[in-house]
Amino acid sequence: MASLESPLMPIAQGKVLESRKGFNKEDIIAEVKKQLWISGPLVLVNLSVNGLQVISIMFVGHLGELALAGASMASSFATATGFSLLIGMASALDTFCGQSYGAKQYHMLGIHMQRAMLVLLLVCIPLALIWANAGHILVFLGQDPEISAEAGLYARFMIPSIFAFAILQCHVRFLKTQSKVAPMVVSTGVTTLSHILICWILVFKSGLGNKGAALANTISYWINALSLIIYVRISPSCKKTWNGF
Repeated sequence: MASLESPLMPIAQGKVLESRKGFNKEDIIAEVKKQLWISGPLVLVNLSVNGLQVISIMFVGHLGELALAGASMASSFATATGFSLLIGMASALDTFCGQSYGAKQYHMLGIHMQRAMLVLLLVCIPLALIWANAGHILVFLGQDPEISAEAGLYARFMIPSIFAFAILQCHVRFLKTQSKVAPMVVSTGVTTLSHILICWILVFKSGLGNKGAALANTISYWINALSLIIYVRISPSCKKTWNGF
């Protein structure tokens, strides 16, 4: 009968488990490098994606206090009722795709991603209805009517972005499972830089004001999503994991 001090796994003849010997300095440094090589670019990707709304609000800040208050409230409302929900639902792909990739069932990664996109896009429909009535909802929750009206207008122009965000999150997790972080870094980096120009044009040059900032979010999210879609479809590195619809 095994005692409490018996190892969970038998030790090979004459060999001592590495965990009993401890880790040396070289092992720790190698592990840190490996973690940073994968997690570092992912941090940049998440910062770039979340930074799009921050950039838009910074441009809106030049339009006055009312426009800034409305855009800030709309962004917070959109994050709480839409973006955060989609991120949580898309995170299930980390498990599904990770299991399939580890089991070398590479074709299942594409199937999991297709199913996730279908589910998330269906969820986007009621979320879009909520965003369309954001102004009325905020007034019902006791917010200032004038600011709520501005926030509602901003949220309505952001409705198409939620569908792009759903597709984007599915592709990010599809590529992350395969440790293909370089395409995501390039895509989000280009999107963030172009977003600055798009915001400047739509906010100041087109006369759309804060509506232009919301529309810039939509355009940038779609640019990011479409660039990853194209990469997955044409890249030889995704040949095993993406076999078409």
